[in-house]
Amino acid sequence: MNPLAQLIIYFTMFMGTIITLLSSHWFLAWMGLEMNMLAFTSILIKKTNSRSTEAATKYFLVQSTASMILMMAIMYNSLFPEQWTMMNNINQSSSLVMMMALAMKLGMAPIHFWVPEVTQGTPLIPGLLLLTWQKLAPISIMYQIHSSINTNILLILSSLSIMVGSWGGLNQAQLRKILAYSSITHMGWMMTTLTYNPDITIFYLLTYIVLVTTAFLALNLNSNTTTLTLSHTWNKHTWLMPLMSSTHLSMGGLPPLTGFLPKWITIQEVTKNSNFIMPTIMVTMTLLNLYFYLRLVYTTSMTLLPASNNTKMKWQFENTKTTLLIPPLFILTTFLLPMAPTILTIP
Repeated sequence: MNPLAQLIIYFTMFMGTIITLLSSHWFLAWMGLEMNMLAFTSILIKKTNSRSTEAATKYFLVQSTASMILMMAIMYNSLFPEQWTMMNNINQSSSLVMMMALAMKLGMAPIHFWVPEVTQGTPLIPGLLLLTWQKLAPISIMYQIHSSINTNILLILSSLSIMVGSWGGLNQAQLRKILAYSSITHMGWMMTTLTYNPDITIFYLLTYIVLVTTAFLALNLNSNTTTLTLSHTWNKHTWLMPLMSSTHLSMGGLPPLTGFLPKWITIQEVTKNSNFIMPTIMVTMTLLNLYFYLRLVYTTSMTLLPASNNTKMKWQFENTKTTLLIPPLFILTTFLLPMAPTILTIP
């Protein structure tokens, strides 16, 4: 792809998200979503192969359908107060349709089927953007209309997402599909506290972005896409083995790593609101999440396949890629829990 065209596409994607984040007008927010969607579709078809084309087509169809549904709800809502400004007193029917459209954009269950397929059909870096950057704009809209969202329906969607993501990742051998199902689970966790305390949702989102970015950058360093290639980490990058293991355990929510902190705060907030069924589902499904992440840790650190040469260590014969982002991200994925008292005191 032409470097200038690539720069324009990434700039459009960035500006689309920023417009939605800063907008208080429905049409501008919708326009930002469309700019973001069209630019990211171009990124998905950067590699001209059948898998990338299929992933881009699925992504475009789902996102455009969700955008049409969202616009229909926005127009219906504008008939009553006769204004397009985002506000708290949204019509209940419009609010329900908006929530379903945004849930489709976020890949929440039961409209989640496109997420694993699209993630599997993309390279690692576009997959990272799909599971992180592309979540910002829809979540920002849900954050602004959270007081008008039906709590019970949102909790049903959240519980379905947590269960589907936890069960779906159990029998996967493709790392991108595992991370996609994990993303569905995390979306459920984020949305659980949206109507109770939306600031916790934002904190969970930021923590999730750090964890997923670390995981994808570590996988991209070795070009790992399956659990089989993950087992070669010890041979190629010995220093990467503890980093990847800690990141996977943190994404599973194992204490005392960073991933445990947002889950702990979320369960605490839901329990404060006298909801005890939802925390039970969340904790139970977390065990399933932790299981398939433990399986990845076992493959990474405790499995040594036969090397193609006579030595176990192949790293000294290869030009290793380095990235300055991995060390600070690794610190954030493992050592944030001691800051819990400070974070909990922030109003």
